Amino acid sequence: MKPVEIYTSPLCGFCHAAKRLLSQKGVSFSEIDVLADPDRKAEMIKRANGGRTVPQIFVGDIHVGGCDDLYAMDRAGKLDPLLAA
Repeated sequence: MKPVEIYTSPLCGFCHAAKRLLSQKGVSFSEIDVLADPDRKAEMIKRANGGRTVPQIFVGDIHVGGCDDLYAMDRAGKLDPLLAA
């Protein structure tokens, strides 16, 4: 399984929803709290091609996007193959 990284903030409901979906799928992930570590926000923006909102989700080197993008991939049946690749 590819490593999953998610940039989050503790006050973000979308972050909690994205983490819940990943957890339900049994996916372990690294969480980067940009509120606790503001220097990592610049890193997130660069990796996400300008994406400034949390969550920003990465599976390996692939930028999935935010929570809505994650759920859309799951509904389309594309998330599981991406995670397994």
